[in-house]
Amino acid sequence: MKWIALTLIAGIAACDTDETLRSYGAADKTWVLTEIDGTAFTARTTMTFPEKGRIAGKAPCNSYGGTMSVPYPWFKVGPLRSTKMACSELQAETRFFRALSDMSLSEVAGDTLILSTPEGRQMIFKAGE
Repeated sequence: MKWIALTLIAGIAACDTDETLRSYGAADKTWVLTEIDGTAFTARTTMTFPEKGRIAGKAPCNSYGGTMSVPYPWFKVGPLRSTKMACSELQAETRFFRALSDMSLSEVAGDTLILSTPEGRQMIFKAGE
């Protein structure tokens, strides 16, 4: 009976581990988008991983947040929710959200976060403030 209880406790503890990008170097940093598909992205856009299973940030016009539950190195967000403010950077914001929804792989290398697809698309973020 003790063996069963220990197995259950170990199983519950294992379920609570965070295997997402957050645990592999992305936590406790604000990531600033610098390029999409090899082209500089100049509209200020950030991404954070505030807690297990969550993603949040500020797109060029609106704040956003959502869930992320796939294990590293996979990347999938959704659904994302954002505020609904208009600004002169809405075109850049649309480009950001479309690219973000396509990304399926992630890599953290020091102060660089790379999101990518098997087809070669990339989003490059640098750790910043």
